[in-house]
Amino acid sequence: MDADFDAFLHPAPRLTIVALLAPAGWTEFGFIRDSVGTSDSALSKQLSALAAEGYVEVRKQVGASTRRTLARLTPKGREAFARHAAALQRIAARAQAAGPAD
Repeated sequence: MDADFDAFLHPAPRLTIVALLAPAGWTEFGFIRDSVGTSDSALSKQLSALAAEGYVEVRKQVGASTRRTLARLTPKGREAFARHAAALQRIAARAQAAGPAD
């Protein structure tokens, strides 16, 4: 296995969220939910796990009549995503170089 492969980050829900947040700054919860195609509770659970690992920062904003939840990658999360993506590319390149199995 590649040393930069991040088993915590690899499950599809987490990897999808982090990939969505990678090019962005603060992103609204509803946009993440709709883009990922998940439920509020599932997204909340994944964001909490990513935040506990230090990969994502979550901010709640309360206005006069609204409440918004925002998320963004931390520097640690950006680095972890970049390293994991590079590891996946190397793994795929090795598999392609090996050719089809007989």
